[in-house]
Amino acid sequence: MPTNFTVVPVEDNEVGKSTLEGVFREEDDKDSPGQLQYSVDDTPRERCPFINITDHDPDDYYDGKNMALFEEEMESNPMVSSLINKLANYTNLTQGVTEHEEYDNEDGATKVRVKSPQMGTFIGVYLPCMQNILGVILFLRLTWIVGTAGILESFAIVVMCCTCTMLTAISMSAIATNGVVPAGGSYYMISRSLGPEFGGAVGLCFYLGTTFAGSMYILGTIEILLTYIVPNAAVFVTQNKEDKSEVLLNNMRVYGTCCLALMALVVFVGVKYVNKLSLVFLSCVVLSIMAIYAGVIKTIIEPPDFPICLLGNRSLQSQNFKCIKAELSELFCNSTNVSSTCDEYFKLNNVTELQGIPGLLSGVIKDNLWSDYGPSGMLVEKKSQPSIPVQDNKIDFNLPYVSNDISTFFTMIVGIYFPSVTGIMAGSNRSGDLRDAQRSIPTGTILAIATTSFLYMTCVVLFGACIEGVVLRDKFGDSVKKNLVIGTLAWPSQWVIVIGSFFSCCGAGLQSLTGAPRLLQAIAHDRIVPFLQVFGHGKSNGEPTWALLLTVGICEIGILIASLDAVAPILSMFFLMCYLFVNLACAVQTLLGTPNWRPRFRFYHWTLSFLGMSLCLSLMFICSWYYALVAMCIAGCIYKYIEYRGAEKEWGDGIRGLSLNAARYALIRLEEAPPHTKNWRPQLLVLLKLDSDLGVKHPRLLSLTTQLKAGKGLTIVSSVLEGTYMSLGAQAKTAEQNVKAAMHSERTKGFCHVVASSNLRDGFSHLIQSAGLGGMKHNTVLMAWPGGWKQAEETYPWKNFIETVRETTSAHQALLVAKNIDKFPGNQDRLGEGTIDVWWIVHDGGLLMLLPFLLRQHKVWRKCKMRIFSVAQMDDNSIQMKKDLQMFLYQLRLNAEVEVVEMHGSDISAFTYEKTLVMEQRSQMLKQMQLSRNEREREIQSITDESRISIKRKNPPGAESGAQQIHDRNTKSPSNPDNKATLSPEHHMTWTKDKLIAERNRQRGEQNLGVKDLFNMKPEWGSLNQSNVRRMHTAVKLNEVVVKKSQGAQLVLLNMPGPPKNKGGDENYMEFLEVLMDGLERVLLVRGGGREVITIYS
Repeated sequence: MPTNFTVVPVEDNEVGKSTLEGVFREEDDKDSPGQLQYSVDDTPRERCPFINITDHDPDDYYDGKNMALFEEEMESNPMVSSLINKLANYTNLTQGVTEHEEYDNEDGATKVRVKSPQMGTFIGVYLPCMQNILGVILFLRLTWIVGTAGILESFAIVVMCCTCTMLTAISMSAIATNGVVPAGGSYYMISRSLGPEFGGAVGLCFYLGTTFAGSMYILGTIEILLTYIVPNAAVFVTQNKEDKSEVLLNNMRVYGTCCLALMALVVFVGVKYVNKLSLVFLSCVVLSIMAIYAGVIKTIIEPPDFPICLLGNRSLQSQNFKCIKAELSELFCNSTNVSSTCDEYFKLNNVTELQGIPGLLSGVIKDNLWSDYGPSGMLVEKKSQPSIPVQDNKIDFNLPYVSNDISTFFTMIVGIYFPSVTGIMAGSNRSGDLRDAQRSIPTGTILAIATTSFLYMTCVVLFGACIEGVVLRDKFGDSVKKNLVIGTLAWPSQWVIVIGSFFSCCGAGLQSLTGAPRLLQAIAHDRIVPFLQVFGHGKSNGEPTWALLLTVGICEIGILIASLDAVAPILSMFFLMCYLFVNLACAVQTLLGTPNWRPRFRFYHWTLSFLGMSLCLSLMFICSWYYALVAMCIAGCIYKYIEYRGAEKEWGDGIRGLSLNAARYALIRLEEAPPHTKNWRPQLLVLLKLDSDLGVKHPRLLSLTTQLKAGKGLTIVSSVLEGTYMSLGAQAKTAEQNVKAAMHSERTKGFCHVVASSNLRDGFSHLIQSAGLGGMKHNTVLMAWPGGWKQAEETYPWKNFIETVRETTSAHQALLVAKNIDKFPGNQDRLGEGTIDVWWIVHDGGLLMLLPFLLRQHKVWRKCKMRIFSVAQMDDNSIQMKKDLQMFLYQLRLNAEVEVVEMHGSDISAFTYEKTLVMEQRSQMLKQMQLSRNEREREIQSITDESRISIKRKNPPGAESGAQQIHDRNTKSPSNPDNKATLSPEHHMTWTKDKLIAERNRQRGEQNLGVKDLFNMKPEWGSLNQSNVRRMHTAVKLNEVVVKKSQGAQLVLLNMPGPPKNKGGDENYMEFLEVLMDGLERVLLVRGGGREVITIYS
């Protein structure tokens, strides 16, 4: 609907003027000298990023002087009056070589004045489209197509192809009127609508199509020259009819190469000569078409005299003989004697003379309704003419019969005809030359297609109604004295068609050699294909010299093919692919409904675009399925190359919008229900630590992420800066760039997010809670073990770590903690023989089983074997437990060695008590006193020394402590004769019911005695927290077993115990974990998220 604007004048006064100018001067001198520039009279000017706005424009001033309320916005945003003035004066340079005129301004400086575009719809769009659509196929092949395919099938082919181009024109009109289309035409439309990958692929295909079109027009030019104008100019000549086609191809190659070189020279010298000749070429096309229709009308009154000779029903070449059987005997008999041997078919059939152009009212249309396909070498026959067949169907090709030079079938005919409807992009390619492109392009293009469609449809019917069928199927006019078949119908002379078609093909070839290099230059200027950048350079006036050389080289390939019928299907593929993606672009933009999709052309719908796209795809496979596959492979390779090596471009294309819509739809679907166990995979939130330079401190954490994910699933790499976002915004962006660079070097595919928070604790908490979107959220947190937590000056590192553990547990998320992360292998390393040891102590969802399997998918860990250790308690049957575990792994489809390790519950040693005592006293002292780092270390060392002296005092040399006696009693040698039933530690113990009861009774008495003696000997131990003693005992003994079994393993995975509910024991928890991992090089602590992540079911 129309929008009304009201311009409100604001009075200018001196106060407002001085105020505004003062503000500008202050801001410019103080803050941003680059934002505003001043002219000679110190009037501030804006530097606006809009199109065609330069700093040298003397009108580039702030028009309003009383807008002090918006003075801050004026620094970055122009006033409406200034903006409207710039947009109203916007001009787009033409796509060809635009002639510039120089003039001197008032100051004497030389400026360049660009001619304003003055072309209207008729001159700028309609006539160029007509000239490009009507061409070589109309003059050289349309009569042959009608005779071979018949009127009905030919009419269907024309309707199908014209419908395809009409639907494409509708889609193109919508895209072309949705903004300005600069250089590149269809390439620009597709690339800005579907993205650089699609745009580059289709743009190069369109370039190849345009180049091969130049080859086709040149071949048409040479065919007209050598066949109809100067047939005696052939370089290669043969009298053997079987070699005639090969000789013709060689002549086409020689003359085609010379013609190509001449045309390339004309284009190189200057396009302005081509533009000046274009009107002449267009006049030739118009006059030729008028001559055709005039000739059709004349056949009603007086048909032209072009007799043809038939032997039986076979068409004969028109040579220097009369259509009398006696005169033909020289050709069909070995001599003129009565007793001579003659061709059997010649002897059985009579000679008939017919008019080749019987006229519109002759009724010949009935004979031409149906198709007459056949193999190469098949004779051209009039089916309705009576003849006597012969038993021997062998044909002597030296006889003057007219025959097919190629095999004919429907799909081949479609491929040859389709280039005759291309050229619909001529108007959109000239958008810069048009006075009103958004109105001229749709109107001119659609009218041109409608006009040419009408011409083609009427020509199909008129040719079939006026010309004899055997003449229509005579491709080179052999039966009508070597005349151009369509020329025999023309009036006043056949030379009007011959000369007109010759110059028409010449002009179309020059236009192709002019447009193709500029299309390649536009692609090169976008820098989306790195190896094409050299073709963006040219002469000083912008002529694409290097692109022209490449175009000539590719065009020469088509010339060497030498057959117009073989080249036509090739360029049909490339044009059809281009049209397919134009329709796809319109359909995608329409369905997405992006706010920027506001074309002025309203007569479009996504269903029409989809129909046009489907029709283009169908025509590709109808023309030639193998050419279609080759064209798609070429486009696919270009697409993948641009995606892999091309420059990243953000053009607001529809594919990106489609991806956003698809992502939104998928996220909404994921939100409906949690993922099933079979679909569960670790979606990682990686918590990184940054160094003082905002670089990644542990890059191997990203390597582990890559090895664990292998590019699949969600990965969010994040870090926290301590402070406010207002003060750390720039640092956060720098850190994010550094993290992205580290991710790229470590080949980690995922997202990066660096946040600023008042403290690290809250920052990590917010990331754990809010990272991800909808159903695409992380379920696992990966972080490094705080290795220097004991030596840290502050306590917050290990406190933040423990709080992170608590929050992941509360959020039901899995947690992975890597110790000695810097010693983990990089992505370039290849671990040889080794093992990944899993210590499965408690079942927390099966994540321990899944992680080694995922790691072994990566080439770093691929050669490592998986071993699973499980700990058996006193009540467990270790042999049965091992069998059950092996069966469980078999059902999980995991290959691993299984070992069950037995641990007794009574072997608490003096070392454990001492370790616990030191830990508790240290923890208590740190809570009561705020010590410096050095004082704290000295205090801890003194406590340790006192504890050791106390042990020595209570236990003189040669005596054992009570705890040691208990420990030795519980771990006495298996060779003791009093305990013959005890198994060797190298074997697994199997507990029976009787053994279990006897062992429990014995240990109860020993524990009571041991503990009583223990407290009598060491008063300090009596005050220990027995929970801490048990925890420390578990950590010590489990560490001993793990070190013994897995010290040489490449990686050890351990169940991570949960932190204490009482926060007062946080430091003790860190000590427990430190003892548990002591002596192991690479450890990955694993804590499940509270749900099953692995299943035995399919």
